[in-house]
Amino acid sequence: MIPRETIAERIRSHGVKPTTQRLEIAMLLLVAPRHMSAEQILADLRKANSRISKATVYNTLNLFTQHGLVREVSADSNRQFYDSTITPHHHFYNVDTGELTDIKQGDLIFSSLPELPAGTEAQDIEVIVRVRNAVEARNVA
Repeated sequence: MIPRETIAERIRSHGVKPTTQRLEIAMLLLVAPRHMSAEQILADLRKANSRISKATVYNTLNLFTQHGLVREVSADSNRQFYDSTITPHHHFYNVDTGELTDIKQGDLIFSSLPELPAGTEAQDIEVIVRVRNAVEARNVA
């Protein structure tokens, strides 16, 4: 387990004041490579008897995203994930389980991109490979 003060320093180094509520959220999300939705974070906070509001969770996640502490990943139209691994990488998204997992760096390689629209430049490439459980696994459930 990463000490709370180490997480507080990480937050500070990104220009964010480490308030008690921000630290509670960061201790869930930033202690290891994780993908969590705001709802998952809120549920874990509730299990720990935290009284942080839903609005505070969303505001904190937006702040962490703006300051480069986490990456926001849009896995589907209903769910945003917050990824503690901020280096560029791609994901598998299991539509049956809602699980988001990293694709190892170098396992997905692009040889070229299409011509970009005039006056633009590539900022980032993010690929989400949507998968579902094999038929046998879905029938067992």
